Amino acid sequence: MDGYRSEYVIETEGLTKVYGGKRAVDSVEMHVKRGDVYGLIGRNGAGKTTLMKLILGLARPVEGKIRLFGSENVNEGRKRIGSLIESPGLYKSCSAYENMKRFSYLYGADEKKIAGLLDFVGLGNVGKKKAGQFSLGMKQRLGIAIALIGDPDVLILDEPINGLDPTGIMEIRNLFTELANKGVTLVISSHILGELEKVVSVYGIIKDGRLVEEITVDELESRCAKFIKLKTNDNAGALSILEKERFTCEIKGDALQVFTDAENSGRINSELVKSGIEISEIERVNEDIEKYFIEKMGNE
Repeated sequence: MDGYRSEYVIETEGLTKVYGGKRAVDSVEMHVKRGDVYGLIGRNGAGKTTLMKLILGLARPVEGKIRLFGSENVNEGRKRIGSLIESPGLYKSCSAYENMKRFSYLYGADEKKIAGLLDFVGLGNVGKKKAGQFSLGMKQRLGIAIALIGDPDVLILDEPINGLDPTGIMEIRNLFTELANKGVTLVISSHILGELEKVVSVYGIIKDGRLVEEITVDELESRCAKFIKLKTNDNAGALSILEKERFTCEIKGDALQVFTDAENSGRINSELVKSGIEISEIERVNEDIEKYFIEKMGNE
């Protein structure tokens, strides 16, 4: 599989999964770099969970390839990945510590790490309380602690904030930030943009099983840049004048877009009037990032 680069911890080529004649995952080309917080965003049923299951070996592709940590030996690579897919499979009659102990045996992990991991996810003080009595947020945090028990380099989490109250969402977001600061690469799926925008560095937008775009936060902000919209009697002339003043501009339709802060509108107006350009309209425009995602994911 030519073209793979070692900077990627996850890379796929033409990855496809079919259920009942429908392509749940359709020729996906996914690229996750070491250190990314990769937000996989799409509507319910878009294929997020199926894609994650394919990467983890919980489902088998009908076509395509997967490379993990620069190697096509995916079974070896999967040993370095922790995951929480759908709801965590907890032993409800056991405490958080007992749950962790059971999973440490399954993963061959060091039991001595349990207390530290429970402290890390905010469950160090729950004592003997049974997991079946935990709130949804506590269950999610315990699920993440279990996913971390093997010291993974990559953590794959499917809708980890879904259904949480605002406090729970904030706690899990803070946890993601701490994990990223520790060097863990994160792949987090969601159908709600607001859950991801404060933590991710890269977005993968999935629609009808297809990964329609991968875009960094910086690229997204640039694409949805704030600008001043002008209508003049000579947009081409205005463009030339403002570019000489080192403004970044473009003509779009019957208007001129000047990508700068609102505080420069007075200077722009002054320069154009001084040059004999008549301005019929000037307004500040803030592109809506959420609107951008909705258009990419589909408006239905």
